[in-house]
Amino acid sequence: MLILIEVPVENVIFGVMTNIILSVTNDLATDQRVHRVATTLIKNGANVTLVGRLLKNSLPLNRDYKTYRMRLLFTKGPLFYAEYNVRLFLYLSFSKVDILVANDLDTLPASYLVSVLRRKKLVYDAHEYFCGVPELQHRKLVQAMWRKIEQFIFPRLTDIYTVNSSIALLYKEEYGKIIGIVRNVPIRIERDNWPGRSDLGLPDEKKIILLQGAGINKNRGAEEALRAVPYLNNVVLLIIGGGDVINNLKTMTSEMGLGEKVIFKPKMPYDELMCYTRLADIGLSLDKDTNINYRYSLPNKLFDYIQAKIPVLCSNLVEVVNVVNTWQIGRIADGHEPKYLATMICEMLENEYQINIWKKNLAKAAEELCWEKEEKVLMGIYGKLLSPKLDVPNMKNV
Repeated sequence: MLILIEVPVENVIFGVMTNIILSVTNDLATDQRVHRVATTLIKNGANVTLVGRLLKNSLPLNRDYKTYRMRLLFTKGPLFYAEYNVRLFLYLSFSKVDILVANDLDTLPASYLVSVLRRKKLVYDAHEYFCGVPELQHRKLVQAMWRKIEQFIFPRLTDIYTVNSSIALLYKEEYGKIIGIVRNVPIRIERDNWPGRSDLGLPDEKKIILLQGAGINKNRGAEEALRAVPYLNNVVLLIIGGGDVINNLKTMTSEMGLGEKVIFKPKMPYDELMCYTRLADIGLSLDKDTNINYRYSLPNKLFDYIQAKIPVLCSNLVEVVNVVNTWQIGRIADGHEPKYLATMICEMLENEYQINIWKKNLAKAAEELCWEKEEKVLMGIYGKLLSPKLDVPNMKNV
């Protein structure tokens, strides 16, 4: 059993001189989790800097806090991770900082070493079950290296949180640690002047099926969704984001003659993304159970669909199913065969009575599954960090 401590957010205020540096290995532009965390920390009085890297195709940043993006010689592989951690170590060693926040295992070596040498507090935000990511699944030597790093550092950590209860339980079973849970739920968007379909170049007369994400990669169901399109009438598949299968999807679209039925949009700022998301009729979340990380994933796009109030068709993964069933906001696919997916999509689109029920449930879910509520859990974790002897009367079992 996991015990998650909650402290009311208004009870935790940082001192005016509290400097927090959050580190990630991405380019910051589309990482909404660290952006939300940074924004909440600032709101509670901290001075925040977000550190990442700068790529040739990185989107520009306009944030209300300091950012630092490093230009690196290497962009992937062991040399990239080695260079990044050396550069990060040097940056953190000479920066004014009180609390270090390492986001995922690939930022932890430098952050941990600096925390020890400079006697600074360290928080670990595990965005996923890192040693179970598909990129490491068939690279046993590399996986073993990361596992050794994790096994050395993790037992020495005191302040840890992750994205859902399944991953928290995995870490608890391995290391005997109490892990906080801060889900990847978005900030509620209050806006009156939303653009319409024609404003964004989307067809008014067709139904739109949406697949979005910064990591549209292998085994996330994108290929099967595309192959389902020929079985659908008066429907457009809208794919927004990036990933290692995007070029393959574009090739498939051309070879299958689906140019009029599939629309591709690149990665974009979150506010712009949600303009498209809210115009869809169904949102797809079709990750496959091919590795432990996908098995227990809880994708950002699921919560984006909820905030946009569009029904969801999802694959049968425990954390996703739990959300969809709890709130009754869509259907669950038991497989990925294209014709089967097309049949489910057609049934969803044609059942207007059910769509109205899903819409009502989505409105309720959007009220609860939002950052405005989740940040209270985040600040409960920081409250314990700032006041280790804090008497917290409210405990929640997860």
